[in-house]
Amino acid sequence: MGLFRNDPQRVVLETHEVQPTATRAPWSLWADGFGKLGIRAIQIIVVVALVAGIVFAIQQLTLVTIPLVIALILACAFNPVMSWMRRRGIPSILATLITLLAIVVILGLLGWLIVWAVRDQWDDLYAQAEDGFQRLLAWMQTLPFDFVQPDQLDEWVKTLTDFVTSAQFGSGALAGVGAVANFVTGLVLMVTILFFFLKDGPQMWEFLLRPFRGANYLRARRIGDKTTTVLGSYVRGTATVAAVDAIGILIGLLILQVPLAIPLSVLVFLLAFIPIVGATVAGIVAALVALVANGPINALLVVGVVVLVNQLEGNFLQPVLMGRSMKLHAFVILVALTVGTVLGGIVGAVLAVPITAAAWGIIQVWDGTDLPARWARPKHPVAG
Repeated sequence: MGLFRNDPQRVVLETHEVQPTATRAPWSLWADGFGKLGIRAIQIIVVVALVAGIVFAIQQLTLVTIPLVIALILACAFNPVMSWMRRRGIPSILATLITLLAIVVILGLLGWLIVWAVRDQWDDLYAQAEDGFQRLLAWMQTLPFDFVQPDQLDEWVKTLTDFVTSAQFGSGALAGVGAVANFVTGLVLMVTILFFFLKDGPQMWEFLLRPFRGANYLRARRIGDKTTTVLGSYVRGTATVAAVDAIGILIGLLILQVPLAIPLSVLVFLLAFIPIVGATVAGIVAALVALVANGPINALLVVGVVVLVNQLEGNFLQPVLMGRSMKLHAFVILVALTVGTVLGGIVGAVLAVPITAAAWGIIQVWDGTDLPARWARPKHPVAG
């Protein structure tokens, strides 16, 4: 036994015996670089899925969400008026009724101007359009190449006539009736929501702030105040700029004797709420009317008037009225317009920019009155 115990070969075997390895915890796989990347990927997927779900719900409930957002923006725009009347002892219900009556009068006046001008000048415009179309056809016949043949025009007219008299056009008309019904329903809902926002807006906001305490309460209050300021300033500033644009273009159209000058100026006012794209569309429509009614030279002069008014507005008026707090880069505006148009059509395009401006304003006061969120703070001074 002693010889075996002192055997050198036995000692070597015992020395090289395999030692048990320590087992790694399962969660330690997430501690390296790939693990952290996987965690971030899962978080991104969850956030994207959540946003997609919210967007889908909004698209399914546009009859409620769009009137709600419009009412909120209008309530922010008229908040200074309501505050001014409340400070002078006017009851909330009376101040709300006065504000709503003013809104109805303004919108009704715009609608009456459009209907009156179109009805008053429609016969002359129709005759001028027909004459201009005939002149355009005669000019195309003088081209050295075959642009449009008369038989092609006859075929297009026949196709259009067949479509108007077809069942497909009738179904489209019924769909239009349904769209009008939805519009009326949304308008009534918007007016009702706006009434309560104007009358009880501060009390409703205080009710929503009840779950917050301490720093979270202060942050929520900063967010509410900033959203009200940005949305209200955006609507009031845009309306003022749009009014100046409409008046300037109206003067130009009247000097150039373009038909439907008043409806075109109202169209300019409405499209001004869609930044960048709205002014371009309004200018194209005005130039087309001038082209059909008065000829190409007149249309070029109209384009010059539109460009001049837009340049004066963009370089002088808009920076003063809109302020730096709502200054968004043109790239951000284009992306917001694209997303809003895809999700909500024309209404989405109108609401995209103010909502984006409000979101950026919230980020700017996230950690304090003049202290943006940590990730949105400048990391180094920007060279001027």
